[in-house]
Amino acid sequence: MAPRLKLRDIAFFERPVQFARPFRFGAITIDATPQLFVRAEIEVEGRGSAIGAAAELLVPKWFDKRPELSPAQTVDGLRRSLEIARGLYLARTGYQTAFDLHASCIGAQVATCAKKNIPPLAAAYGPAEIDKAILDALLRAAETSFFDGMAANIAGIDARLSPDLSERDIRTFLSGRVPLERVAIRHTVGLDDVVEGEGGVADPRENAGARYFKLKLSGDPAADGARLARIGKALATLGHDHKVTLDANEQYADLAALQSLMDRLDRDAALRPIATRLLYVEQPMPRDITRQSPLGALAAHGFIIDEADDSYDAFPAARALGYCGISSKSCKGLYKSIVNATRAAKWSAGGERFVVTGEDLTCQAGLAVQQDLALGAFIGVTHAERNGHHYVDGFGGTPAAEAQAFAAAHPDLYADAGQGIRLSIHNGDLLTGSLHAAGFATSVHPDWSALRPLEQPTSLQEQSA
Repeated sequence: MAPRLKLRDIAFFERPVQFARPFRFGAITIDATPQLFVRAEIEVEGRGSAIGAAAELLVPKWFDKRPELSPAQTVDGLRRSLEIARGLYLARTGYQTAFDLHASCIGAQVATCAKKNIPPLAAAYGPAEIDKAILDALLRAAETSFFDGMAANIAGIDARLSPDLSERDIRTFLSGRVPLERVAIRHTVGLDDVVEGEGGVADPRENAGARYFKLKLSGDPAADGARLARIGKALATLGHDHKVTLDANEQYADLAALQSLMDRLDRDAALRPIATRLLYVEQPMPRDITRQSPLGALAAHGFIIDEADDSYDAFPAARALGYCGISSKSCKGLYKSIVNATRAAKWSAGGERFVVTGEDLTCQAGLAVQQDLALGAFIGVTHAERNGHHYVDGFGGTPAAEAQAFAAAHPDLYADAGQGIRLSIHNGDLLTGSLHAAGFATSVHPDWSALRPLEQPTSLQEQSA
């Protein structure tokens, strides 16, 4: 039986994060955004109280891309999502499992957010962050690691939100997990990033020896084709084998535009270095168009959803449209990632291949990157988009003592090579050994006294008025 808990308190904090270089994806360029921190206090039946933590960037114009909203307004939507979730979670006063708490609140969360003009993907952000902090506290109370705790289903995950699965499917998947010891980084190439020469995609000082590359697309088949040809030529100088993925962040307007890009990849000799190494294409079309557009023959190229993953039934719906995979992001919900990984394993047993991938730049060095890395290593994500540290220069504005505490507790993940403490990448891989600590993949919590309270959000209706 999974242990039961009561929530005592949830507190939100934030810290400004300045980017070391601009990052352009889709229609937005980011050079700064706040990082959220969550502190949850719980009482575990028979085990006393414990405190857990979680962290994630508050990323503008990803969860909610509506053109009429400013970047700041979309960040405020995430703050509102957090506040709504906090109220719903704290209203549940009895003892229950961690997953009971999530499952009993997620429907009301989405419905309440809809009334506040917040779409489902942004609505899920609040519960996703609270769930991580609660799980950290629960694992600490039980004095067990994320990997051991989840294999034993310490959270009590069941099939109530995924009726296409059985309880046995979930238990079998969890109990059979052998966490990966290494996870390869996938180096993201933003739309404004340098392609050739010094500081370019093949510069080892920039890509940290990566063997996987994630290339952002603009939505213009001709421009994307020309840029991919340049990137392919640059990557050919690496001197080692490599694979690529493409990410359009919803920028391809429809199937016709997408077909144009894939035709270029199929037929243009200059794109062969990309086409022959392509693993999949991520979220090509807007989420609403995605749901109305079966891929048909295009499906053979391999497509996954990301921004369209805004509910527990998104993966089965995408499968029916021809998609072969879905992204795991702890900012979209760790329980949903585990449910989707269970689905991928079950469906793949039938002969087709379905994948869960690791796609996240909201993870900064410290809590966020460790918890998302552990989630991926647990469910079998062998390579993950992982260069938030690259755009933010290591720990960024984190107080030195806090960064040093993380480095001391997790020496396989961080090192100071003369430029401050940064993520330590070993031949293109991150190591997961030190994540086997009591708690959710961390022996250290942030310095709460160095954080400021979460800014008070205004509603999107008020902002748009």
